[in-house]
Amino acid sequence: MQKLNFPTYSFRFKNSENKVSIFDAIRKKFVVLQPEEWVRQHCVNYLIEEKKYPKSLINVEKELKINDLKKRYDIVIYNPDGSIHLIVECKSPKIKINQATFDQVARYNLALNASYLMVTNGLNHYYCVMDFKAEQYNFLQDIPEYNK
Repeated sequence: MQKLNFPTYSFRFKNSENKVSIFDAIRKKFVVLQPEEWVRQHCVNYLIEEKKYPKSLINVEKELKINDLKKRYDIVIYNPDGSIHLIVECKSPKIKINQATFDQVARYNLALNASYLMVTNGLNHYYCVMDFKAEQYNFLQDIPEYNK
């Protein structure tokens, strides 16, 4: 797999039926290693190791409904009170991040009301804080570390 713009992490891999799988510590199972999954697993580790978010507040690949359409978010971090702190949209390194990518995560946020958004293809990372009054997001240099 491609080297990404994240610190180096150690992962558990498994080979079966000519497919490589990577262990997801949040879902507690092996998942097929695709380019987007490679980015997702690096991002989860980044949030846990570098930003100190507890695993218990992280959710990966869950379904949500937006205008009766079923969608799946990549990563969500909850606040201890159950509200949503951060949504992360992961893309394959081959996918260029553009306005459509931000529109996608912004649509998800209409249903989730997260305070922060992150979009990454593993090579480029973008961070935003929501301004709900102005109905816009503002770019940041980084997302904040977890504080209890």
